[in-house]
Amino acid sequence: MRPRRLRSTAALRRTMAETSLEARQLVLPVFVREGASEPVPISSMPGVVQHTRESLRAAAAEAASLGLGGIMLFGVPEHKDAVGSGAVAPGGILNLALADVRAEVGDELTVMADLCLDEFTDHGHCGVLDAEGRVDNDATLAVYAEMALAQAQAGAHVLGPSGMMDGQVGVIRAALDAAGRTDVAILAYSAKYASAFYGPFREAVDSSLQGDRRTYQQDPANAREGVREALLDVEQGADLVMVKPALAYLDVLRQVRDAVDVPVAAYNISGEYAMVEAAAAHGWIDREAAILETLLSIRRAGADVVLTYWAAEAARLLAR
Repeated sequence: MRPRRLRSTAALRRTMAETSLEARQLVLPVFVREGASEPVPISSMPGVVQHTRESLRAAAAEAASLGLGGIMLFGVPEHKDAVGSGAVAPGGILNLALADVRAEVGDELTVMADLCLDEFTDHGHCGVLDAEGRVDNDATLAVYAEMALAQAQAGAHVLGPSGMMDGQVGVIRAALDAAGRTDVAILAYSAKYASAFYGPFREAVDSSLQGDRRTYQQDPANAREGVREALLDVEQGADLVMVKPALAYLDVLRQVRDAVDVPVAAYNISGEYAMVEAAAAHGWIDREAAILETLLSIRRAGADVVLTYWAAEAARLLAR
């Protein structure tokens, strides 16, 4: 046997490739900062910025022209409070930005919204707190339902509940359907782990987090639990499910892909981005090759959709 025969030329390798990486499979996460007059660089994520509303519109237009699969919006408000009221206000930065982007790209690009309170609360948690300072699951669900309707009204095609509250998908689906918004899809952050790799993201959204999120995000030791969460979300009406982070959880990604019959997404998160960028800045790795290999590995593990800060750049590299 001589397996090398099928590797002997670039044309043969292309023909024999088992996994593809295409622009349409990539979603670009973006941050929009309330009151910003120019884009604000994020020091721990070289090349990524907190957008102004105008620069965000330009980024969305570019994403559409590159054939990306979508754009996921995160808001960075000027003011926060205990209940994250800016998340549901029609004039809140995320809802305004969703309307801006939808007006810019229409249906040419899938517009996605992060549905969570962590960017909007002064304590930085993904939900409202009870008298003892714990995240109140069911009180948070009521806010999520209101937030879902605000984001749908602003123009989001897809809502991404990322707070890991029990029952969040069912409550959001019911609220959307009752309001006649059966057209709005839900991307459930089903297996979201309490990871050390979120650090740069905290800078990106000016997080006010006090403590940690281990009482609601998943334990990194558990894979079967991630599959169970995904199955529960599908049962509650999720249109697609997500594993986050991606690289340290490729085994979970494969198990979820094998367990569900809806599309599966994975989030190539800020810490994963920052590690490659830091190594490349030191000249230790070939940056462009590492970007494409990283994204291909996530696809190979089973992701139909990959959220990545390299989405636009990867699309340009793939078009060469």
